[in-house]
Amino acid sequence: MTKAVHKFGGSSLSSAARYQAVANIIIGHCQSGDCIVVSAAGKTTNTLVALWQSYQQQDERAFSDILLQVENHQLQLISELFPTAQQSPLTAELRDELSSIARQAQLRQLQEAPLLAYGEIWSARLLAALLNTLNIAAQDVDARTLFTQHQGQLMHSLNRSACHQALAQDKIYVVTGFIAADSEGNTVTLGRNGSDYSATLLASYLDAASVSIWTDTPGVFSTDPRKVGNAIKYSKVCRAQANLLARLGNPVLHAKTLSPLKETAIKLQVRSSFEPDVQGTEVVKQGYSKEKRFVTTFGELDLLRVDTLVSGEVGALSQLIQHGIHHFNQNGEDYLLVPSEFTHQVVLRLSGRVTIVESHLRGFAVVAPCPDIAPLVRQAQAVLDEQAVVVRFTHSATEYALFLTDQAIDSDVLAILHDKLVNKGRELAVIIAGLGNVGEVFLNQCQQQIARLQSQFDLKVVALLRSQEMVFCPSGLSVSQWQQQWQSEAQSYSHAELLDRISELDYEHKVVIDITASETFSQLYPDFAAHDCHLISANKYAGTAAHDWYHALRTQLQERNLLWRYNTSVGAGLPVNFALTDLQNSGDRVVRIEGVFSGTLSWLCSSFDGERPFSELVLAAQDMGYTEPDPREDLSGRDMQRKLLILARELGLQLELDDIELEALMPASLAQGSWESFLARKDELDMFYQQRAEAAQAQGKVLRYTGALEIDAAGKVHAKVGIAQVAQGSAIANLTPGDNIFVITTGWYEQNPLVIQGPGAGKEVTAAGIHSDLYWLTQQLR
Repeated sequence: MTKAVHKFGGSSLSSAARYQAVANIIIGHCQSGDCIVVSAAGKTTNTLVALWQSYQQQDERAFSDILLQVENHQLQLISELFPTAQQSPLTAELRDELSSIARQAQLRQLQEAPLLAYGEIWSARLLAALLNTLNIAAQDVDARTLFTQHQGQLMHSLNRSACHQALAQDKIYVVTGFIAADSEGNTVTLGRNGSDYSATLLASYLDAASVSIWTDTPGVFSTDPRKVGNAIKYSKVCRAQANLLARLGNPVLHAKTLSPLKETAIKLQVRSSFEPDVQGTEVVKQGYSKEKRFVTTFGELDLLRVDTLVSGEVGALSQLIQHGIHHFNQNGEDYLLVPSEFTHQVVLRLSGRVTIVESHLRGFAVVAPCPDIAPLVRQAQAVLDEQAVVVRFTHSATEYALFLTDQAIDSDVLAILHDKLVNKGRELAVIIAGLGNVGEVFLNQCQQQIARLQSQFDLKVVALLRSQEMVFCPSGLSVSQWQQQWQSEAQSYSHAELLDRISELDYEHKVVIDITASETFSQLYPDFAAHDCHLISANKYAGTAAHDWYHALRTQLQERNLLWRYNTSVGAGLPVNFALTDLQNSGDRVVRIEGVFSGTLSWLCSSFDGERPFSELVLAAQDMGYTEPDPREDLSGRDMQRKLLILARELGLQLELDDIELEALMPASLAQGSWESFLARKDELDMFYQQRAEAAQAQGKVLRYTGALEIDAAGKVHAKVGIAQVAQGSAIANLTPGDNIFVITTGWYEQNPLVIQGPGAGKEVTAAGIHSDLYWLTQQLR
């Protein structure tokens, strides 16, 4: 069963190196049964069009020269892609086809559509052959056996049956784009850039889960990223706007591409075959994405006014010139925007009904939400006046505006237009859960952080949550007055209500920042992900949940291109998770992590010198607010056990909490009963600790409460949290009371381990760590 359809354009197949790159993408992203739709390699279609024109003009010399150019390009691809033994059949087949073309030309029997079809046929043949040499079972398929038209209309029922019958085996199918057959078996084309249309048609017929359009750009941008450095790549674009951009000649998506996906759940993504690891743009149904702003520029155009334009005629004209034509009506009259190189053909076809209003124009279009168009037109005109750009014709519609000018819109002018009309900063909605000590400090720091990020993101805190109350304001809260707003506007809420409100947020990005210590709240993470929320956690519960739940959440986030950062769940503001990620990304291998991951237990053990009973230190720490309300929660070691599990999972280890051996920093009998009963028996704790401290001292060591994770040469994991005797000269022994320390041994840091040390608790450093995660998130979203 076909799960996915992938389409590769001409630029993706422009050379032997590009063919090999595409083969690697297919190996990494496809499974047996998936379909690959291909365009003609490089500029092959343009060359074949030139060949056809020379044939029509009966210029035999030009015809021979262009045919030789076609042959040389294909032979070069074959010679560079395949060993000599495999070249012969491919070369023989190519030369037979070229001889047939030459013979038909001599007999004046050459036809345009079959000639143009060769570009896709050659691409499909070469790519399938290349995949087979890489031990990937592949078969090239001529789309004329799949797609049939009758009187210009696709025969959907017949085509669906043909696709299911022809593409049912367990292999990769490489299908020609752009071409189909009529009911008489004659070749027809689907229009210039019709391979995108072929891909979405095929996906629709096969009920595929997704279509990926692989191009030379990594997604859909607010404007041409090659001309404007701060062009915004949108992670999602609604289909209506994508369709409009296509009609206006934007090269990323083309006319008709989206029509087969109507009323389907098929996902459409635009990705770069040159940067396959970069997430692209998902084109979604209307209402699933906020409408965006775009500035798209034109090549050289002619403006034609047409009398009595017949229904369907624009499509026929597009088919004639193999290029999209934009049609609009202004003051009751029909206009066409036609690429200047094709105007002559259009005028001939519309003889007697067409007037060339303006010729050799350039310019741009602004695409935006309907309410924005009128003010954007005024702003654009002001920029053009300032830049002395002469406007020859304008047209405003509900969703776009055209500006046709004498001169090309160069990069400088386009950058100014983009800054004025589009680049208002991407929007990030922030939901903050947990308004305790750390939450209050985080909010107090927020105003400065928001100002810092404002140049990159329009960041708004839209919701505050505490226990069963919330304040929710889609347009953004006043962070500087959040406490007053909380007092006057906080209302009770249910989880269902919270999710409904989040689903209504019309922001490009959303993030839930969890500063609670609530296991119940952490269980909402999959629901937040389902509503396209990124996650930042100081809460440890999600990271230490049962592995199946944790893995499912990770998979869900990855599938939806969502990010999760939780650096403060271990080590407060210390960059432990960042360090582990960087080490692994650099190719290093972590073999051991040891340290003290609790500020409370660090203070207790480092402060003990034998002069005061250990229980007095526990009570002192409680008075200073260093412990949980019941300090036995700290002494149990469960908090450090969770932190060690989070670190283990950061290394990709599939551990459960119970896989980590746990030894409490108190007798097991003291874990039972009330706090008052504990106080009555605190001498048992003193004796427990004193005995272990003296045993360590006898060995010339000191007592510390540590966590340790070790991966042996066979890959077996040993993990323990408990009381440890450590050498007095070690970094762990000399730890400043209250600090955390992480000693990381890797392949590269073997003899001299990497040490990360600093405050492991405290509301200021923890809040700062959450802001660090928020900054990291915005950089990734850029």
